Amino acid sequence: MVMPIFMDVHIVPGVKAKDVAEAHRLDLLHQQEHGCNCMTYWIDEARENIFCLIEAPDKHAVEEMHSKAHGLIPNKIIEVNSNLVEAFLGRIYDPSDAQISNQGLKVFADSSFRVLLVTKTIDPVLLKHQLGNEKASELLSVHTSIIRKNILQYEGREVEHEGSGFVVSFSSASKAVACALSIRKEMPDPISERIDLRLAVNAGEPVERSDQLFGETIQFASNMCSIAKEGKIAIASPVKELIADDLFREERKYFLNLLPHDEHLLKLLFGKLEENWQDADFDISDYCEATAMSSSQLYRKTIALTSLPPNSLVKDFRLHKAKELMRKRYYNIAQITFDSGFTSASYFTKCFKKKYGLLPMAYLELLH
Repeated sequence: MVMPIFMDVHIVPGVKAKDVAEAHRLDLLHQQEHGCNCMTYWIDEARENIFCLIEAPDKHAVEEMHSKAHGLIPNKIIEVNSNLVEAFLGRIYDPSDAQISNQGLKVFADSSFRVLLVTKTIDPVLLKHQLGNEKASELLSVHTSIIRKNILQYEGREVEHEGSGFVVSFSSASKAVACALSIRKEMPDPISERIDLRLAVNAGEPVERSDQLFGETIQFASNMCSIAKEGKIAIASPVKELIADDLFREERKYFLNLLPHDEHLLKLLFGKLEENWQDADFDISDYCEATAMSSSQLYRKTIALTSLPPNSLVKDFRLHKAKELMRKRYYNIAQITFDSGFTSASYFTKCFKKKYGLLPMAYLELLH
């Protein structure tokens, strides 16, 4: 029987690698009685966190094993895909070069903090509708070739390439930014503009508030892509802090560096949309209440940051989510209308046609 795999996070002030090695040894002693298999862990002394990768019957078994072994209860546990873990972090077992201490402990300090490059383009289905299969495929092939060449050159790890973009993992912030900059410079402007290429670089840990691996990090990078216009590369503050200022001065025409309050606002605006987009009753007054802003404040700030008024931002967000539902093999337009927060199939169809240039049913036919 194949068991699920879980990753947990422990926040431990003052944590040291040798202490984690001892805790892992104790986990190994107790793993069988709880039906678990402790695969490996990551520790970052500077950020004071530990991430464990464990094959187990369920989350409760992980908690019980840790409790019995050493008493360190996880702050959060999520189920993960081992292939994704390896793609993001480079391994799913202990590093081969780990040192053995005088006490016989395998001691290593391998951080799970990663810098992610996220790229976005126009939906390939829409591009093929606009240009025809042959021309669209040619443009996307050039784009994919340039990105993969640079991933290899700058030692990135391709995590995903689904639909309209890439997710690439780097251990180094400088290599991630250099890769993004090289892609931007190598991509011919006519192709970049036609496929609406967007790039953003963010950094984070594998387990935070989301139940998805690196969920917050990817989500915020995707949100930054939505406002990174005119060929700019959006750089999040956790990445900028790790890069020499000289690079941003010398290549400033290529970068979009958000101020901290703009980053907070972007997270707030899209976070509240993520929470409420399926609620058909969620309107602008609710949006104001959710973001603790007056209608004039919300209007002014969304225009400044996204170039869209709040009602258009909400509508476009729902249309994008409707397209995602279609990609998950939703075939019923009435169901898609309801599940994406629209109250009328006719209004949804009108909005979809205006934004994407074809009817929802035509999109479904091209998709499937």
